[in-house]
Amino acid sequence: MLNSAAEGWRQALRVVAFQAVAALLAAAACLPLGPPAALAALVGGGAMALGNLLAAWGAFGGGVAGAGTALGRLLLGTALKWLVVAGGLYLAMAVWRLPAVPALAGAAMAAAAFVVSMKFAVARPSTTRAST
Repeated sequence: MLNSAAEGWRQALRVVAFQAVAALLAAAACLPLGPPAALAALVGGGAMALGNLLAAWGAFGGGVAGAGTALGRLLLGTALKWLVVAGGLYLAMAVWRLPAVPALAGAAMAAAAFVVSMKFAVARPSTTRAST
């Protein structure tokens, strides 16, 4: 079965890995601006990756469930994701006084990595055969 919960979990982990790499690349790109800018980009991208990991865990961690339960998990996971992202950005900008633009750029790069990771999703052949 191609749309199992295990396959969804694997795809979510693949997305988080792409986002972690994007956060590291954003931090490396901000390094010439100074260590605080690189750290800000890393925190912003890391918050996005961590938020998506928690959302995936909420959506796929409980195994197979009914439609209402699955939708509830998805909505709860998405809300948790954005709370983590907002909290991470708040910590970076307001508490730790890191530069705002690199923090937002890191989060944006990690969010864009989600779209890029879908381009690299493994295409699997159909399990049904056409009748001749």
